[in-house]
Amino acid sequence: MAASDIEQTHINVEVAFAEPHRQHVIALTVPSGTSAREAVSMADLSTLFPERGTDFFSHAPLGIYGQALREPARHTLVEGDRVEVYRPLEVDPKQARLARARGGD
Repeated sequence: MAASDIEQTHINVEVAFAEPHRQHVIALTVPSGTSAREAVSMADLSTLFPERGTDFFSHAPLGIYGQALREPARHTLVEGDRVEVYRPLEVDPKQARLARARGGD
């Protein structure tokens, strides 16, 4: 298979996940037509974050460069995309603002 054939059938993407004190960005070469959800599965983030488990990564909300995806299983990636795996907020932003306003920082 010639190099040009590989370029046409595969793309380079990244999958990113971060916690407050650590993050990982996994570079992948995936087949053209790969969905955002499939790329997350291929990144196997549960081995790097075993406390989250595979179920978390199978259902977590996803985005591309800060833009949330409504249907990550249907979103086809393009060359250079960075799939971001979102985690639940630990503190409700409204509650945090209210606590700061009351002086409870």
